Amino acid sequence: MKFEEFKLPFGYPLAIEGSSAGGEPFKYASKLVGCWPGEVVIISLPRAASASQLRSGQKLLIKIMAGNGVMAFASVVEQILPQPRPLIYLRYPTKLSFKEVRGATRVESRTPITVHATQGIATESANGFISDISLSGARIELSQSVGEVGTPVTINGDVAIAKLTGQLELPAVIRSRIERSTREEEAEYPAIYGIEFADMSDEQRLLLYAYVFSLLAK
Repeated sequence: MKFEEFKLPFGYPLAIEGSSAGGEPFKYASKLVGCWPGEVVIISLPRAASASQLRSGQKLLIKIMAGNGVMAFASVVEQILPQPRPLIYLRYPTKLSFKEVRGATRVESRTPITVHATQGIATESANGFISDISLSGARIELSQSVGEVGTPVTINGDVAIAKLTGQLELPAVIRSRIERSTREEEAEYPAIYGIEFADMSDEQRLLLYAYVFSLLAK
């Protein structure tokens, strides 16, 4: 399959991964600006990227959510144009990889999190961890109860993807409360919930996809 066959709209979010001249890994969010099939792919220059991290001739890995999975391809920076709009010209990909992910596929995790739930003017918070996660939801175990079925919550936590660290801030809704046995209720994290992710930013969804994929790859 060729890149242009995905028919991605201009402004579509993507992630770029690489290493600086000093060997430090980096990952940035960017957007598709355009492409010339067989020649170049044009993307926006991430604001957070420094001059020492992105340069002509540099090798990059590009990841894009597409359909029901993630497309990835290796490329090389052909040119960086700072004016009038900061743009990166990438060598057109000759080979693509695509990994399908089913929304309900769950993978085990032990990611520390903080959960905030707002009901009216009151806010409840609790620490805990994600015990399993998918692209559509997760099972979380918390130090105390934060709400009932239907309560909106926000999941915050740092996640490691390869050598990089990202910060999840995922909106969700409590869909179930899982009851523990009497013995389990004495555990450090007695409150267990099943949550469904709600609408989120493109950047957060891309990070969620990357994180779930990294767990599946282990």
